[in-house]
Amino acid sequence: MNGPHDLGGQMGFGPVAPEIDEPLFHAEWEKRALGLTLSCGAFGAWNIDESRHARENIPPAQYLSASYYEIWIRALETLLERHRFATREEMETGRPMHPSAEPKRVLKADMVAGVLARGGPCDRPLHTEPMFAAGDVVRTKNFHPETHTRLPRYARAKRGVVEAVQGSFVFPDDNAHGRGENPQWVYTVVFDAAEIWGEGADPTLTVSIDAWESYLERV
Repeated sequence: MNGPHDLGGQMGFGPVAPEIDEPLFHAEWEKRALGLTLSCGAFGAWNIDESRHARENIPPAQYLSASYYEIWIRALETLLERHRFATREEMETGRPMHPSAEPKRVLKADMVAGVLARGGPCDRPLHTEPMFAAGDVVRTKNFHPETHTRLPRYARAKRGVVEAVQGSFVFPDDNAHGRGENPQWVYTVVFDAAEIWGEGADPTLTVSIDAWESYLERV
């Protein structure tokens, strides 16, 4: 979707200013935000792609004025309400008022290290051959869905070259909306800077993205 999260190539936001020796957390509440997001994610009611889409759907004015973990918490509130773990009123008051859904799993303190070490692999086997190979010239499709997509806005309808076939992975555009994992081949595609940024782009630069197969067409 074209949302406030998709800032690649957008003007007017000023320079990127990395914080020197940036701490892991800027405030104590951010630790709790991370812990809540991980523990609620372990309920098994939603996947990482649905979680990303919940963050993308935060209204632009709220999204752009929020800090990193504020965005996480606002999306988590949406997910908890959507999957009937808590109502908006319950979250605002901090008191249970209604029967809630039962989580499939509860993440306990002694489980955290193991769960984080395992991560959430999203590679899946496919029994079909890749449509493209390294060296193929391709063009990304030009689409603007209201639903989740991992094809950035700046890289749509652009001509590039396949650099590598990375393997087959869960297709997030479907997985975010309960339509199944539907894995696809994923390719690293390289674009000249001028193809992405147009006239005046630095000719020595290239831009690479990882693109699912359905994002691409042969030139």
